[in-house]
Amino acid sequence: MARDARNDVAYAADEAARGEAEPKGFDRMMSNDNEVEVGEVNLRSGHQLQRGLKSRHIQFLALGGAIGTGLFIGSGAILATTGPAPLFMAYLSMMFVVWVVMNNLAEMVTYLPMRGISIPYFVGRFVDPSLAFADGWNYWYAYAMLVAAECTAGAIILQYWTQAVPVAVWIAIQLIVILLLNIIAVSFFGEAEFWFASIKLITIMGLIILGIVLFFGGGPNHDPLYFRYWNDPGAFKPYLVDGATGRFLAYWTAFVRAGFSFITSPELIALSAGETVAPRRNIPKAARRFVWRLAIFYGLGSLVIGVVVPYDEKELLHGDSNASASPYVLGIARAGIRGLDHVINAAVLTSAWSAGNAFCYSGSRVLYSMAVNGQAPRFFARTTKRGVPWVAVLFTLLIGCLAFLNVSNSGAQVFQWFTNISTISGFIAWIVIMVTYIRFRKAMEQHGLLHTLPFRTPLQPYATWATLLIISVLTLTNGFQVFFPSEWSASNFLAAYITIPIFLVLYIMHKLFYRTRFAIRTDDVDVLTGKKEMDDMAAADVEPVPKNWLQKVWFWIA
Repeated sequence: MARDARNDVAYAADEAARGEAEPKGFDRMMSNDNEVEVGEVNLRSGHQLQRGLKSRHIQFLALGGAIGTGLFIGSGAILATTGPAPLFMAYLSMMFVVWVVMNNLAEMVTYLPMRGISIPYFVGRFVDPSLAFADGWNYWYAYAMLVAAECTAGAIILQYWTQAVPVAVWIAIQLIVILLLNIIAVSFFGEAEFWFASIKLITIMGLIILGIVLFFGGGPNHDPLYFRYWNDPGAFKPYLVDGATGRFLAYWTAFVRAGFSFITSPELIALSAGETVAPRRNIPKAARRFVWRLAIFYGLGSLVIGVVVPYDEKELLHGDSNASASPYVLGIARAGIRGLDHVINAAVLTSAWSAGNAFCYSGSRVLYSMAVNGQAPRFFARTTKRGVPWVAVLFTLLIGCLAFLNVSNSGAQVFQWFTNISTISGFIAWIVIMVTYIRFRKAMEQHGLLHTLPFRTPLQPYATWATLLIISVLTLTNGFQVFFPSEWSASNFLAAYITIPIFLVLYIMHKLFYRTRFAIRTDDVDVLTGKKEMDDMAAADVEPVPKNWLQKVWFWIA
């Protein structure tokens, strides 16, 4: 088997997405009976049975992670650039991508829902240790950039109330608060995130209902909006060139930018598998319902934006503007609903602060985990007496300080830089996930075990190959506009493409240093370790039987 190759690298890179200060599934020293080796998942039954998350918990976690700044703020930039039709079409298109990625992850983690798993763990086990190493650093890089993006978004939101305070002050306040929450008050992190996620879900549901009311003329002026703004100024805003080509480029631009809303969200359900009660029953349920619920929130949410505000609204975030509002807030103000715009703006602000805090937490734990496992310098593993990896927190926030670029540039421009950088990191992570799934499926076929998969999704592997092609093209063309002579910008070019060479350098350097083969041979891919333990755990699971119609409804919802 490929044990020697796998031991060259530790696979625990983004354990922190489950909110753990220490990756619980990885023993740092050899056990006395030599049952567990460094970098190996602990398969002892007592360890594997310590689970507490239910289906509704992990769906809530993933939905809360997916609904945030991308929808509340980034959607306004897409609307201003491309129009309402490309915005709506782009989110629906991206939902197909998320569905496929979610299915890939769900099949793998339902088969091996071991505590201690991470995305790079599967990459190193089924594909290549060097790719796992680069993938771990890529996740940290994405989280660090997302901290900067959220701080920038927070500053933009705060300027809705006043522009008298310098933007640098708002950014500094946010970074200090994030620092304190991640070092001093980390014990409140889980509870705070629960309530922040609740606010986000309640806010988006309320906004969708409000949009429907305004659509039919239920606002203060009783003027039905219908699809007025789809007719004037129009459904499409041609991008860069006129005609059909301009409309297609508008859609493609919206498709690329829509990815920012979803990066790292499918991974959350997969990463929580090791903490989930009856994972082979609950992970498939959560995966199916997550995608459909996300489609409802984003499908209706993006449609509402195009209904309540036109793409030529001057206060939308676009180009070189310093606009300071969410499109939902602007739509409420246009409808004449007094006071509600401030309430929604405050809710959107909590979303940005919550996300920035969560990304710093996750990024620092990724870095800490890599340091513990030899993937990063050891000093990143230093902790406080309470076990907080303060060096990793400070280094992650140091990258987050790039948000101060907003001081000398427009808020829209800086926000676009960070969304580009983090989106491409997310796309690369999804490419790695799909490559890993294809190798996993091929290995299962090779070993005659494909029929034993406890959860199989439709259209595979064809949907994965098609999505892999789509995401690869999106990654390569995400900054296509800079190649138009009138649109050339060195900063925009770097924001669009710098992530790709960084990832390749990490991958190649690790491969040259450890001299690993290009990929683990299919015959040598280990698809058996942990299977028996997970089969035994699944066999012991007793599915609850609803006792009345209320329980039937609850089991269907949750």
